[in-house]
Amino acid sequence: MREDLETAARRDPASRGRAEVLLAYPGLHAVWVHRLSHGLWRRPGGKLAARVLSHLSRAVTGVEIHPGAQIGRRFFIDHGMGVVIGETAEVGDDVMMYNGVNLGGRSLERGKRHPTLGDGVTVGAGARILGAITVGAGAQVGANAVVVKDVPAGAVVVGVPGRVVERAPAAAAEDDVDPAIWI
Repeated sequence: MREDLETAARRDPASRGRAEVLLAYPGLHAVWVHRLSHGLWRRPGGKLAARVLSHLSRAVTGVEIHPGAQIGRRFFIDHGMGVVIGETAEVGDDVMMYNGVNLGGRSLERGKRHPTLGDGVTVGAGARILGAITVGAGAQVGANAVVVKDVPAGAVVVGVPGRVVERAPAAAAEDDVDPAIWI
């Protein structure tokens, strides 16, 4: 929890301190509740309790994370309202996501049907990443992009349908991310 708190405080330039983040960041609260509900989901007989807990979290935070989704370390959802993360989604470490993002499915079949985000991915507001695809490590998905095909590591993808417009340097630091892609 401390790591999640520190990540939110560090990644949000509007943060005015740890107390504000602790008390007033619904994306952080949603991640914490997800960590609890995911633990229940993995226990025998815990699926119903996990779904009820995630449902309550959605009502309070506006963020819907299915308890079956796998979420990495230092995941930060900024302005979380409207974020939806499906059951078979996998989110790597150090991922940053903005409001209105959907990691959704494109199939009604059982099995892997939601996206996998590699480590260090940034997803802009309103983006839709759909299907059992992979967004490679360090990639950036622009605001309102609709991504239905794999994205290479370090790429910047924008538009509807999503298309790669450039490849970021492999060693780019998270502070070098161009915020203009989110607008």
